[in-house]
Amino acid sequence: QVQLVESGGGSVQAGGSLRLSCAASGYAYTSKCMGWFRQAPGKEREGVVVSHTGGGNIYYADSVKGRFTISQDTAKNTVYLQMNSLKPEDTAMYYCASYNPGIYPYCSSNPTAFHYWGQGTQVTVSS
Repeated sequence: QVQLVESGGGSVQAGGSLRLSCAASGYAYTSKCMGWFRQAPGKEREGVVVSHTGGGNIYYADSVKGRFTISQDTAKNTVYLQMNSLKPEDTAMYYCASYNPGIYPYCSSNPTAFHYWGQGTQVTVSS
């Protein structure tokens, strides 16, 4: 069974940085879609960064381009989200998610495409 466990959230001041981690287990396949999503109170869940771990596409939401970076450690089966120059509007619960894209080297940024979800980690940015 696939399990995703996030860590690294916290509270920072605007302009600060955080690095989120998502440790994955239970996969029987190597190439997969890994994504970070966020949801603020009263708002819909939105895709922040989505990456095909087999070298396919990487999607960044316009609001985080140039500030957030996704990376992976294949040996540790862990995906990271480095968040720099954080803004108060980045405050949200952040979720790691995944699905198997099969033969396609393309990952959707639509949260409904993702089958597996972590429990979330809170990020709070104060002004």
